[in-house]
Amino acid sequence: MNMNHRIVEISADETIAIRHQVMWPDKPVDYVRLPNDEEGKHYGLFIDGEMVSVISLFITDKQAQFRKFATLQRLQGKGYGTLLLEEVIHVARSLNLDKIWCNARMDKAGYYAKFGMKLTDQTFLKGGIEYVIMEKALI
Repeated sequence: MNMNHRIVEISADETIAIRHQVMWPDKPVDYVRLPNDEEGKHYGLFIDGEMVSVISLFITDKQAQFRKFATLQRLQGKGYGTLLLEEVIHVARSLNLDKIWCNARMDKAGYYAKFGMKLTDQTFLKGGIEYVIMEKALI
């Protein structure tokens, strides 16, 4: 893996292309926008100047939810998403938050478990895909 990477805070608009291409390529681009995108903190992981992975963090009270976590298909499985998620967990910890959580696609639950995230009993369907809420205590 090329470890010549950097993670920086980006704008909500800068996340849209990767979100759309990776998560919902068959939907209109507005499908990947969130109503509260402007309230979030958005991060991009860059390799040699190319943004390859994005994640958005939304903080409410003492909790952070990460959403729209996506890595370009051709670079999945190389550890870039892991670096980005580890950074976002670190950010949440540094803000003295109690918990970080996400709506995980059911088929990705094992991936999130590697970060110490635990399954809850809350599941739902969106766009024909099954999701489960996963969370990790930060204190």
